[in-house]
Amino acid sequence: MKTIDIGAATPSLREVLELASSGNVILRAPDGKEFSLVEVDDLALEVATVCRQPELMEFLAERSNAGPRSSLKEVRKTLGLARESQ
Repeated sequence: MKTIDIGAATPSLREVLELASSGNVILRAPDGKEFSLVEVDDLALEVATVCRQPELMEFLAERSNAGPRSSLKEVRKTLGLARESQ
């Protein structure tokens, strides 16, 4: 990760993007605030898009808490696939 102090010798946007293409970049403003510049890949973009959909996030939260859970051992026993003790 590289840190670029944005001050009197401000790099061009093209230079900053070239640096970001080989790894994450932190941009530090004169007031000390820091910003992260990272390359967005398809998965990251998809995750960000999904997370901005409240209805879908609520649906997924409900699904993850739905109903009783069974262990693999209990499922095998129910299906008659229980392993015999060795």
